[in-house]
Amino acid sequence: MTALVQRYHITGSTAGEIAASIEDAIRAGDLQAGGRLPTVRALAAELGVSPVTVAAAYRRLTGRGLLSAAGRRGTTVCPGPLLPSRLDVPRLPEGVRNLADGNPDPALLPDLHAAARSIAFPQRLYGDDANLPALLDLAAADLRRDGLDATALAVVGGAMDGMERTLLAHLRPGDRVAVEDPCYPAVRDLVAAMGMTADPVALDEYGPRPDELARALARGATAFLLTPRAQNPTGAALDESRSAELRAVLDAHPGVLVVEDDHAGAIAGVEASSLAPGHRGPWAVVRSTAKALGPDLRLAVMAGDATTIARVEGRQRLGTGWVSHVLQDLVVALLRDPATAELVARATATYTERRTGLVAALARNGLRCWGRSGLNVWIPVAEEAAAVQHLLSRGWGVRGGERYRFRAAPAIRVTIADLHPDEAEQLADDLAGVLHGARRTGTA
Repeated sequence: MTALVQRYHITGSTAGEIAASIEDAIRAGDLQAGGRLPTVRALAAELGVSPVTVAAAYRRLTGRGLLSAAGRRGTTVCPGPLLPSRLDVPRLPEGVRNLADGNPDPALLPDLHAAARSIAFPQRLYGDDANLPALLDLAAADLRRDGLDATALAVVGGAMDGMERTLLAHLRPGDRVAVEDPCYPAVRDLVAAMGMTADPVALDEYGPRPDELARALARGATAFLLTPRAQNPTGAALDESRSAELRAVLDAHPGVLVVEDDHAGAIAGVEASSLAPGHRGPWAVVRSTAKALGPDLRLAVMAGDATTIARVEGRQRLGTGWVSHVLQDLVVALLRDPATAELVARATATYTERRTGLVAALARNGLRCWGRSGLNVWIPVAEEAAAVQHLLSRGWGVRGGERYRFRAAPAIRVTIADLHPDEAEQLADDLAGVLHGARRTGTA
């Protein structure tokens, strides 16, 4: 066995065999996220096959979102390969304060057991309405309060499910999709898995920058995915001024698909602002229950233009058919309960207090950050891995920003969902010690 084959654990004489061996190597952890593969010609020579065969193998895996072709930079394993790997992110050591997982505070979620006891849960059969009218009515009222057209609605299995179905309804492999930079890693992985090209759009605290969106559309992007508030990881949120600027950019490119992932809804802590009103093209706004009612309620309601919603529902009927009526009944019961409204209001206020508390504590220590809305604060650092490790040594578990970024500067993400004020002060002090020390010594 040659050194090259030993290093990469790639074997086979056909495109299918080579692709399968690469997939096995990724799953086993022999090829890791971001790792560069040998060139087509080099691997072909080592395996004794035609370069066309190796290129076909790479192309198969690129189309499935496992590999990424970067021109002269070569072919690499995608940051989030779509395989269960033996090298999953390790759990934090015992005793470390977990500010990395992005979850809402369980103490601010409703009691699902109590809600379930109040529901009869009738047996529903094939041929029944896919979507409960009561759920659609509640969602429509919520959307209309925010100035959105709720004429056409669909119920989907969460925010990512809604985005995937919307992209499938309009785009094809090879299309360019404008996405936020930084963005939620699952979004970039989804785009790659669908064989599309992500075109990063830089952010500030008010969301995507209009000049960056204009550049992405000029390069040929036919869709724009964005998070209007509680942007993960930065906490950015649109206001009416930024929304108007972005609409003006979109007006020059009629027909672009706009998909908004409003995953946090009201608990984001800022008013909703959307690009959908007046948009001259297909659109969808997806609102999930995950952050306000609990991540295991895999349900979201999406509004959109009539064609988009019809295509989404048509494709859904060919697969899952519908979102479980048990989940729909449970969400309806929760949304109708005045106690849920009180809890959501308390959660919104609490998350806002915790987020602004950390932002203020960081500012007192001379550290800048982003955290206008939602459950996360984004803190620029010189070197992510070093900052994460230094904080881990002080008992804090935070998330490095590499998986979220395309071209954005290094940073760490801190989830504030259950971060109490006294902890915020200590975390800011510890982080300041790391970052200010790095500036003095020239290291990080």
